[in-house]
Amino acid sequence: MRNIKILEVRSEIGAGTRGASLGVDAIKIAALDFMSNLFVNFPSEVIETENRLLYEPVASPYAKRIMGIHTMYERISKSVCDTIKSGLFPLVLAGDHSTAGATIAGLKMARPKRRLGVVWIDAHADLHSPYTTPSGNMHGMPLSISLADDNVENQIHTPDPQTLDMWNKLKNMGNIQPKILPEDIVFIALRDFEKEEDALIKKGGIKVISVAEIRRKGVENVVRQTFLHLSNCDDIYVSFDVDSLDSSISRGTGTPVSNGLREREAEDLVASFMQHHKICCLEVAEVNPTLDKENLMAEIAFNVLQRSVNLLMLN
Repeated sequence: MRNIKILEVRSEIGAGTRGASLGVDAIKIAALDFMSNLFVNFPSEVIETENRLLYEPVASPYAKRIMGIHTMYERISKSVCDTIKSGLFPLVLAGDHSTAGATIAGLKMARPKRRLGVVWIDAHADLHSPYTTPSGNMHGMPLSISLADDNVENQIHTPDPQTLDMWNKLKNMGNIQPKILPEDIVFIALRDFEKEEDALIKKGGIKVISVAEIRRKGVENVVRQTFLHLSNCDDIYVSFDVDSLDSSISRGTGTPVSNGLREREAEDLVASFMQHHKICCLEVAEVNPTLDKENLMAEIAFNVLQRSVNLLMLN
């Protein structure tokens, strides 16, 4: 049985569309609607945000609000690290996906000698840097921060020195870089990425499992294949971005993409991962109820969470 702690991260300064900071509360509303005790049964910690920066001019066009992101990384990484060290399983409910790099930093800071694998269930690769970003939004950068790879071979921009100074601090959070290796990442449901990211995927030989492959082989086979690929890792972190779901059901997220997972596939996937003893953290990100009717996206995210928690309690 795992003892769980919920970390509530209502940050949305890394996204281009407003509203992801409301995702945590939308999931809580879904829990109430389903008469679930999920948020009553476990201790939770609310991480202070820097969302006031949304009202201020953007200083770093190629890494928007990077100062605030750095502050969030310090807070979240410490909280995740402390949670792990106190023997609890961190269940991270995040706004935008930029802070996932802070979760990874915290996991690594708690266990610096252990090799960390990442299961990234997401329509996007999130492998950009200030040198390659098409938007400057930092929710497209957490994995390149964790890999400490600027991808300068595919450079498009020349970021200013202050941006690069903050960027280097993000990469070096906890005085550990890189936090993860390319061969220790598995992308699931990836289908919307730029050529600069593709170059990194090919260079690092990063494993990609498509939605079509999941349908062809089945969830159980794909999960088994993932654990086989990550067999050299001591711990495995699962990051579930709700835009991994098909755009027909994932309207309640800032970056919906077609040809994604069905609701049941996503539930089965995450639940199958949660049954494995190496899983050390689950993160759910990018629920945006302002884009949604009937709170559908949050309800799906809640179902994924509830089933995962039930399994964690059994393990």
